[in-house]
Amino acid sequence: MAMNTVSATMNVIIITDPTGKDPNGAAGGSMSFAQNMFQSTFLMSKEKQFVVLSGGEGDAINRLGAIVETISRLDNGATASEAAAAASGFPGIRVMTGGPKIGAAVGGSFAAYLVVVEDDGTIKVTPQSGGVASLAPGQRGAIIHLRNTGGNPQYGTAERVRRETAVNIGKMIRDGYSATTIMGKVFEDVSKNAGEKYGGGAVNLNSGLTTGDMFTPADLNQTGYPMNEAYTKVCPVDGWSAGYPTAESYTLCPVDGTPLETIYAYDALANAITVTQDSVYVSVYGSDEVGVSETTKEIVRASVKRNGYNANAIAESLNRAIKNGYIVGVNYVEPKDINAVESSRAVGIYYNPLPGGRTSPPWELPVGANVLDVVGNVQTAIGFVLVLLVLFRSTLLTSFKKR
Repeated sequence: MAMNTVSATMNVIIITDPTGKDPNGAAGGSMSFAQNMFQSTFLMSKEKQFVVLSGGEGDAINRLGAIVETISRLDNGATASEAAAAASGFPGIRVMTGGPKIGAAVGGSFAAYLVVVEDDGTIKVTPQSGGVASLAPGQRGAIIHLRNTGGNPQYGTAERVRRETAVNIGKMIRDGYSATTIMGKVFEDVSKNAGEKYGGGAVNLNSGLTTGDMFTPADLNQTGYPMNEAYTKVCPVDGWSAGYPTAESYTLCPVDGTPLETIYAYDALANAITVTQDSVYVSVYGSDEVGVSETTKEIVRASVKRNGYNANAIAESLNRAIKNGYIVGVNYVEPKDINAVESSRAVGIYYNPLPGGRTSPPWELPVGANVLDVVGNVQTAIGFVLVLLVLFRSTLLTSFKKR
């Protein structure tokens, strides 16, 4: 299947703490009205704390060449400005790069604003286009590029929104907001007011967190998740959650009746990349079923909040959700399937997918699922219950005799 050209139309890097001490002090992100906004639109080095964001109207080969050359320069110790200059050698391509220690820069074909916030609170916002524009190492500030994609119903708004968003970034940096919080606000403003609204995603450059595939399209030649729309509903008490469109069917938590909170995609993005005192980083393995990862993460975080990094308690919470049908397509978990590391505030969940397309594990009965299928086809409801009672009685007697 052919893949249409990827073109991020909004790139932004925000640095609120160039010393690197604030775990939320530097962030980068991309989104667009265009298709195919995959993780490749924001390549991040966790070890060297830099991000490379790509875009432009040039072809895919030139874009790849610009990205590779930019990364090569960064690996060899280049500043953001020196690395971004590589884009000028590739027609129609834009590369934005930066990190808490190297500053930020955009090179090639771009229409951007450079934001610089001085130590005395003075904000300087200047338009930039073509060549290289940079935020020097050690400075607080940001670079935001924004153009409109052809076919976007809000075409023609980019210039105004680019300027307004840059000013807002400067004010929020001056007022002490973190880069990750500001990033969520940028995604909100741009998606609502300029229509360049599909993820994409964002990265936390100090802490190495990323939204991963939360908002990117599942299939080729599709748009990502609309960043200005509701993303999930969450129970503030027990962590139960449901993603959209499933969440449309719920107003109250089915576990305890608590009113659910609606989380919009731009807030979900900021939450995903922001480190807090209560942050729990959950990784989910073994299932690609829709909603499994998001629901698991919310349940695990709620369990950790109540019981700490206790694998038994986490397994109990997850198994309750699996039994009640809130997590589908996976078997029950055991404590050995859970890697909980308190020192790094991380939990890994390793699921075993159910065979044969099943959505929930078989009943925990002393008979095989195939026997139940046969019995269920030939017995009345009462007869079925009686057969099960006989089977249970037989099992209990056998167990008693063994003792």
